[in-house]
Amino acid sequence: MTEIDRTVAREVQRRRTFAIISHPDAGKTTLTEKLLLFGGCIEVAGSVRGRKSQRAATSDWLELEKQRGISVSSTVLTFEYDGFRVNLLDTPGHHDFSEDTYRTLTAADCAVMVIDLAKGIEAQTEKLFKVCALRKIPVITFVNKVDRPGRQPLEILEEIEEKFGIEVSPRNWPIGFGQSFRGLIDMPTQQASLFDVRDGSQRVQARVVDLDQLDGENIPPAALTQSLEEVELLAEAGEAFDRERFLAGDQSPVFFGSALTNWGVELFLRGFLELSPKPIGRPSNVGPVPPERPDFAGYVFKIQANLDPRHRDRVAFLRVCAGKFEREMEVLHPRTGKRIRLKRAHRVFGQDRETMDEAFPGDIIGLVNPGEFHLGDTICIGDPVMYEGLPQFSPEFFATLRCPDTSRRKQFERGLQQLLEEGAIQVFTDSGAARKEPILAAVGELQLDVVRFRLESEYNTSTEIRWLPYKVARWVDAGDGDINDVRLTSRSRMVRDQYDNPVALFPSDWEAGYTQSENPDVQFSEVRLDTVSVAQT
Repeated sequence: MTEIDRTVAREVQRRRTFAIISHPDAGKTTLTEKLLLFGGCIEVAGSVRGRKSQRAATSDWLELEKQRGISVSSTVLTFEYDGFRVNLLDTPGHHDFSEDTYRTLTAADCAVMVIDLAKGIEAQTEKLFKVCALRKIPVITFVNKVDRPGRQPLEILEEIEEKFGIEVSPRNWPIGFGQSFRGLIDMPTQQASLFDVRDGSQRVQARVVDLDQLDGENIPPAALTQSLEEVELLAEAGEAFDRERFLAGDQSPVFFGSALTNWGVELFLRGFLELSPKPIGRPSNVGPVPPERPDFAGYVFKIQANLDPRHRDRVAFLRVCAGKFEREMEVLHPRTGKRIRLKRAHRVFGQDRETMDEAFPGDIIGLVNPGEFHLGDTICIGDPVMYEGLPQFSPEFFATLRCPDTSRRKQFERGLQQLLEEGAIQVFTDSGAARKEPILAAVGELQLDVVRFRLESEYNTSTEIRWLPYKVARWVDAGDGDINDVRLTSRSRMVRDQYDNPVALFPSDWEAGYTQSENPDVQFSEVRLDTVSVAQT
């Protein structure tokens, strides 16, 4: 084994790359900030400190995010803790931006599912968990807001098992909840961590005591009795943690805490690092590629325009999957067959960035992208390899955008093209239409509002939107038949996507189903997976 091989193997062992998923308002962004607090990136919760500057920033950095108080763009945040390099992928919780979340999950080795104790499992959480299950991504659960009135903790465990069909294995258990919450019992050690400090902007130090000492603490007797009885019940009848079942996605370890007050967050972080997997191999056209492969390889899972609005740049976020990345290295771009020298590579922290000279499997690199990279692209050295493509989901909202100011038409078109590269919206064209006006489509309506907002705020171009009557899109595969022979209803329309694939647009699910029944030899798909082949070099 060479020195490079030993270095890669050592660095793989200490990497942890994960995404946080939840329904809006479950506390995902608050938990993210508290994890950064323990990682030394925040001095006071809510203020992110970069290495080279003291500019205030948060995981929500787009101006629209600040105005609306929601996350609309995935963010990469990296920090060191207890010898680990942690890559945290903070994802939008709003369902209108779920496609960005789906793509980001492909870059994660593990997911943290945040659940509100009072609300339990909500729609977006359920939807995102199913994506994790399909991709066999291990899921660790953090039940948040235990210091507020809510449901019984045992009810939450039962709901997770019933809705997701998996086992749960509590790693800690709350001593009371709501106003009676006083601390957490660690299930493996059977010791209690008690919290006295309520300043959630700082690192909260817990007092650790044995369970037989709890009677002397300021804990409501009823709450203490109930918690100890539940701990005993779980020890006898609950599921023991099984690492193999967890890694297979069949069991979820569960932690309780309060992100807002910082109670239990550091205990969760330590538990997460102990349980979560190191970077694993990724499927490709040549089979699974292990992270210890000597030659570098990675793929683009996200593109962000105007990360720095002053320079109108585009950054391609690349997940390192194998080998060692070094700045200035020359890589193969298998989709085009070209060789590219990677001169500008950054570690991106929210909106801030710094030059990145090397990276290892599990790390996320920001590559300044003048247009060479598309979503799902692989780059590598050595033998060509192509990682599994990224899915494209059926949109549900359709519209045309126009720039009424002809003097700003060029800026409008350039801005629209750069935003399209991010993949948040899709574009279709109808070659048979009298006006060759592109049709914009999105999984969520708010995505199109974001495009309008960013065109006006970042490119200084006014826009007009005209909504179209379509609700369903299906990619069409006519096999050996002629695509022009596909019979559509009078209100439906055949168009082409940005990759020139035929797509049928329908005003309703009924018309989509009827069209499929009328064309039994034609395949209509809700998801398109890019399966481009490796170019000859």
